[in-house]
Amino acid sequence: MSKENSHPRDHRVVVIVDENSNPFELGCATEVFGLDRAELGGKLYDFRLCAPESTTRMRDGFFSLTSVEDLGAADTADTLIVPNRPDTEVPRRQEVLDAVRRAHDRGARLVGFCSGAFTLAEAGVLDGRRATAHWQWAGVFRGRFPQVLFEEAVLFVDDGDILTAAGSAAALDLGLHVVRRDHGVEVANSVSRRLVFDANRDGGQKQFIERPVPALSSESLGPLTSWAVEHLSDAIQVADLARQAHISVATLHRRFIAQLGTTPHAWLTRERVRMACRLLERGDADLTAIASATGVGTTTTLRTLMRRETGLTPSAYRQRFGGR
Repeated sequence: MSKENSHPRDHRVVVIVDENSNPFELGCATEVFGLDRAELGGKLYDFRLCAPESTTRMRDGFFSLTSVEDLGAADTADTLIVPNRPDTEVPRRQEVLDAVRRAHDRGARLVGFCSGAFTLAEAGVLDGRRATAHWQWAGVFRGRFPQVLFEEAVLFVDDGDILTAAGSAAALDLGLHVVRRDHGVEVANSVSRRLVFDANRDGGQKQFIERPVPALSSESLGPLTSWAVEHLSDAIQVADLARQAHISVATLHRRFIAQLGTTPHAWLTRERVRMACRLLERGDADLTAIASATGVGTTTTLRTLMRRETGLTPSAYRQRFGGR
C-alpha cells in the first residue's frame, strides 16, 4: 500500500528498466530520487531499479544493465516509474503492463518520463486522464489513445497519482516537482542546486520557448525577475514590472512568454506561493505576516493561492513540511 502518510524517506521509488530504455531518463531518476544527500541528512527515498530480465540492453545497444532486482520489486513501489523507449510503435511487454496495472490498483503513484506515457496508456491506466509526452509523438499518441486527455507543449502534467513529463530534460522538471510535493520547497531547491538546474520551471511552461536570436542582454528578464523576488512584499503587479523594465505591459508579456514560457502574472503568483511555502516550512511567521511578506495582501488570498498551487491550505502545508 502507499506510504503517503508515512515519512517521505520511507517512500519507495522503483524504476522499471526495459529493453531499449533511454539511459538519460534513467539517469534523471537516479540523480533526483536515488542519491545519498549528506546536506539533507541522507537519502530522500528508498530507491530501487528492476527489470524483466537479468540483462537489459539499453537504447541502441550502447550498454547493458545487469545486477538489478527482478520485476517483483515493482510490486513494492510507492512510486513506480515506468519504462520509456524511443520505439513507441513496439508493444510493451505484457509482464511490464501487468506490473503497472497492479501498482495502479493498489494506489501507487505512477510516473512516465517522455515516451513512458505510451507504457501507461498501453496499460490502460490513462483512460480519461490528463497526460503529456514529447511533442514529436503528439499526433501518434492521440491517434492510438484517443481516450487519453493529451496536453501538448507543456513540460509535465500532474494528474494526482499519475504524472507524465515531456522529452528528456523535462524529466528533471517533473522529478523536482515530485520532490517538492513530497519534501517541500526548500529540499527541492537544494536538490536543484546540486543538479545546477532551474527549480522554477512549472509544468504549464511550453516545451519550446522562443528565445531572441541573438539574445540581447538588454532584453534578458534575469535582472527584472531578481528585482521582483526582492520586492514581492511591496505587492508589485505586472504594471510595476513593466515600469521597472522601462517597457510596455504588452512588450513585457511577449518577453515573458518568449523567455520563460509563462505570463508575468502567473510568474508573480508562483513566486509568491513559493516564498510562502518557504516561510511556512521555516515556521517563523504567522499567516498575516506571510501574506504581507509575499505581497498577496490578505490571509484569505493566501489560502486561496496556496490551495490552488499546492493543493494544501497554509496550515496543512506547515503541518506537513514545517521544521524539516
